[in-house]
Amino acid sequence: MNNNTEKIVKDMQEVIYQMKLDDIEENPESEFEMFNCSACAKTQPLAGSIQYSKYRLCNNCVLLYELALKLNKVKNIEEYMEKTEDSRLEEICEFIKKDSQKENN
Repeated sequence: MNNNTEKIVKDMQEVIYQMKLDDIEENPESEFEMFNCSACAKTQPLAGSIQYSKYRLCNNCVLLYELALKLNKVKNIEEYMEKTEDSRLEEICEFIKKDSQKENN
């Protein structure tokens, strides 16, 4: 990673983390309200999440998406969702396996 890219990443991390803190300050319950992230398929806190079109992304995925946009890796949310499909499917399969194991015990 070159210095310019590192600076973009560091700056973006700070901004996205601050969004989460601002959400918690505005609505402390948002830290404990959970939803399923459209990008990573994990259950995540509402704090710091953003709705992009029909997709709600958790704070971590907001960072990844915004970086992908800034670094010209994707053009829009639909392209990002397409590129993250494999990791989302892996997460869903892992959840199903764990759920199935719980039921069998």
